Amino acid sequence: MVETVRMILKNKSNAVWSLPPEATVYDAIKMMAEKSAGAMLVVSEGKLVGIVSERDYARKVILKGKMSRDTKVSEIMSSPVTTVDLERTADECMRLMTEKHIRHLPVIDQGKLVGVVSIGDLVKAIVSVQAQTIQYLSDYIEGRHPQATATPVK
Repeated sequence: MVETVRMILKNKSNAVWSLPPEATVYDAIKMMAEKSAGAMLVVSEGKLVGIVSERDYARKVILKGKMSRDTKVSEIMSSPVTTVDLERTADECMRLMTEKHIRHLPVIDQGKLVGVVSIGDLVKAIVSVQAQTIQYLSDYIEGRHPQATATPVK
């Protein structure tokens, strides 16, 4: 079984949290804390224009001595944003995240932002598929699988 982004999003909350580029970094960090999220999408006029993460905050605000209440999200957000569609597999998303050194992938369907998958979501999905595969193989080896007990054709 192959886990797709569509399947992963079905098991998650449908909430997509975002803020405008003119919001302050303080607002973004506060929202991340409230939502237990590691990143926030940046949306302007209904269009995804960036993503801001805890990593962006640490590297582009704290280490540079900036003030989070005086810095706009647009100054530190990552843009352009790497996105995926609903049919991408968990393995493809994991490869993309590894390649791009990112931890969140916004999901776009027919030009519309429909969700976000995190590295945690992908790990959970991959582990689930592996557990199912192990169970299937164990059942087969132990003769509990229908094909394992089939009568050979003569």
